[in-house]
Amino acid sequence: MKILTASYVLTMNAQNECIKNGAILIEGDQIKAVGTLAQLTQCYPEVLIEDYPQKILMPGLINTHCHSGLLHGTAEGLPVWDWLQQYIDPMHRVLTPEDAKIASYLCYAEALLSGTTTIVDMWRYMDGSAEAAQALGIRAVLVPYVAEHPDHNYFETLKSNEALINRWHQQANGRIQVWVGLEHLFYAEASALSRIEKLCQDYQTGFHTHSNESQFDVQENLRRSGIRPIESLQKLGLLDLPKTLLAHCVWTDANEIQILRRHAVGVAHNPISNMKLASGAAPVVEMLRQGVAVGLGTDGEKENNNLDLFEEMKTASLLAKFSSLDAAALDAWSVCQMATITGAKALGMQDEIGSLEVGKQADLIAVKLDTPRMMPLIDHRKLFNLHTNLVHAVQGQDVVMTMVAGQTVVKNGRLINADLHALIDQVNQAAPRLFERRDQWFAKQGQTVNELQREEF
Repeated sequence: MKILTASYVLTMNAQNECIKNGAILIEGDQIKAVGTLAQLTQCYPEVLIEDYPQKILMPGLINTHCHSGLLHGTAEGLPVWDWLQQYIDPMHRVLTPEDAKIASYLCYAEALLSGTTTIVDMWRYMDGSAEAAQALGIRAVLVPYVAEHPDHNYFETLKSNEALINRWHQQANGRIQVWVGLEHLFYAEASALSRIEKLCQDYQTGFHTHSNESQFDVQENLRRSGIRPIESLQKLGLLDLPKTLLAHCVWTDANEIQILRRHAVGVAHNPISNMKLASGAAPVVEMLRQGVAVGLGTDGEKENNNLDLFEEMKTASLLAKFSSLDAAALDAWSVCQMATITGAKALGMQDEIGSLEVGKQADLIAVKLDTPRMMPLIDHRKLFNLHTNLVHAVQGQDVVMTMVAGQTVVKNGRLINADLHALIDQVNQAAPRLFERRDQWFAKQGQTVNELQREEF
């Protein structure tokens, strides 16, 4: 056992309790007690104390939607469906398992260093991702990038998805989960959609896909089936699974929000990605008001350029205010919840992670308070500003310690279980070769193929 103590402990429990001179008792991978340092040392006088002065201890952040990748800053300037056709899908055609593994190692390292303890990653060749998650110590929900359609035969398949479940689901003492994935409804034939439902039920695991990301997404679904995307998912039975998580949900109408609420579907909000790809502003405030569990996601490195969830928190708040012309929209407490306990609810994991409470996993981070951006720090009455500073001032680089399942994986701002510079070197060697293979594919193809708009649909 050990006691962690800091200037403040932000629990993110139902009362958003913030404990001055707080402390957490950890035994194994679990939280055994939370209170003031005086209270815990009185009850456990012999337990070793690990002190974080001028820091706040808070739950580790939960990234509800991400894609590992190697394309930082190389896929720019297009709306989402053109961007997929011209940059992303051709990359998937030439990606190798080694590329995929290297990408996951670096992305998970970046996540841990900036305070993310749980990541939902939709990617390729995910045995390498599982290896990276196991080695680095992150809590990971692995979601293969599945397509089951003749025009998209260069992704993962439901067969490889099931094999990954059998190899890795609930491994690393439950730290690694494997869900069933689908890139998008347009990337699957009817028989595959039925099989997705069966796989989720057979293995009692979750389902994750993109939905309502763009106006094109909605309009094309209406053209093909006469109903909106979330209505299609409901009709197909894909919202009645052990857990369903939808990424984006930017263009959802009032009826679709009610569908999400009734089926307890989780939503991954990706504000920076939605802004960069000019997708729009999701109706997050209304979804939360209706009781939909909306977490935060960074999306991938190519549509965000970093995996800093603190930056995502600030952007979520600002985008909601800007798009609604309401300065009070999406207050700081709501954003903090989205990054922690509400994100956990979106994953169906709220009994395990998302807050610092007795019985939960010891997933937590220590964040510096003694920076100019955090001043003044006011911890009482109406001017209490710790939560607003966390949302609007903290950066990922302010994280000095990250713990997952009771194991310290970042200490003094340094990654413990891998050589970060070696990971960076691997990516810098692999990426140019990947771009070269993609260029060769384009040269052989002769033109960009927009598979989604073929007349036969």
